[in-house]
Amino acid sequence: MKTKYLNKKDWRRIRHSDYKEVLTTYEGKKVLIGCYYIHSVYHPLTVTIVGEKIKVADDNFKWITMMGEGDHYSLTVMFDENDEAVQYYFDINKSNTLELGRARREDLYLDVLALPDGRSELVDEDDIIRALKYGQVTPEERDFAYKVASYVERLIEYQFDEVVKRGQFMYEMMERENEI
Repeated sequence: MKTKYLNKKDWRRIRHSDYKEVLTTYEGKKVLIGCYYIHSVYHPLTVTIVGEKIKVADDNFKWITMMGEGDHYSLTVMFDENDEAVQYYFDINKSNTLELGRARREDLYLDVLALPDGRSELVDEDDIIRALKYGQVTPEERDFAYKVASYVERLIEYQFDEVVKRGQFMYEMMERENEI
């Protein structure tokens, strides 16, 4: 398992960025929302999702992440330079720490990616297999990660409109923070 901070410090692809975060509530649950503003990059990042090449990092992109108290996943929505969602990225986590200035998660390697049309896929299974082999996760943590990933896949399949609604809430919350 690895600890990952939301502020994405030291990402070498990025030339200039800012980061802001806020604690709030969403549907009665305490959440932390962090926005990584990518002002300029050395090289854009394009990934293949469900067989399609999608640009997820370039000049003037925003990565907005929401972690909920007690949840075992976090959602990052990548917005392009026109503020259109290009990807919904669920990290599967053992825990989330909602601490302003030190927001972090204990990553369990598996991820579920979705495109704006709702098509999705489970990724990084090779990473969790490798982590298990080298003792970075236990068999119980691996099984837990797959259980959470299955929940997220069902959420995307049957309630994708709720995922989109959550992404819109995250975007609007960070826009409000920037007006202050």
